[in-house]
Amino acid sequence: MLDSKKLGLAGGILAGVCMFVFTLIGVWTGYGAKWMEMMGNIYPGYSMTVGGSIVGFIYGFIDGFVSLFLLSWIYNRLLKKGKR
Repeated sequence: MLDSKKLGLAGGILAGVCMFVFTLIGVWTGYGAKWMEMMGNIYPGYSMTVGGSIVGFIYGFIDGFVSLFLLSWIYNRLLKKGKR
C-alpha cells in the first residue's frame, strides 16, 4: 500500500521546486521563453519574473500533489480489489 498523502506531498514539492528553479533560470539566462509563455497561458498569474517563479511553485505544488495523490489512491483501490 502506498501512503497517498506522503506521495502527493513529495510530488508536490518536486514539481513546485522544478517550476521555481526553471523559471529563475529562464529569468537569468533568457532560455525557455516559449515554454514560459505557454505556462503563462495555462496558469493565470505565471510569468517570466521572480514573482512568477513563486506563482509557478504554487501551481507546480498543486499539480504534483493532486496528480500523485490520485495515482496512489487509484493504485491502492486496485490493489484492494485484486486481493478480494
